[in-house]
Amino acid sequence: MSDSVPEAGPRTEATVPQDEPAHDPAYDPAAPAPLDVSRTATGHPEVDALLERLGDADHLATDGHVEVYEDVHRGLRDALTALDARPGPPAPAPHPTTPQ
Repeated sequence: MSDSVPEAGPRTEATVPQDEPAHDPAYDPAAPAPLDVSRTATGHPEVDALLERLGDADHLATDGHVEVYEDVHRGLRDALTALDARPGPPAPAPHPTTPQ
């Protein structure tokens, strides 16, 4: 039995351990990546469109997310405000005509 350690040869893709990803020069961990968060439809077309707009942030760098989030927040706030808007005063009832 020998106490010497054999020389390590060059690492090839076949010898890369399973828990260590192979080096891909095109891989950029800082690049935008989709979050793949599912969005459930609400049944309100305006709100659903705003929620889908959140998906636009998936393809932007982090500093671009703020614009999308603020746009969606403004739209959702407007939709909620519209629910609180009260209709104008009721129309006056028509006067019944009396036969003469």
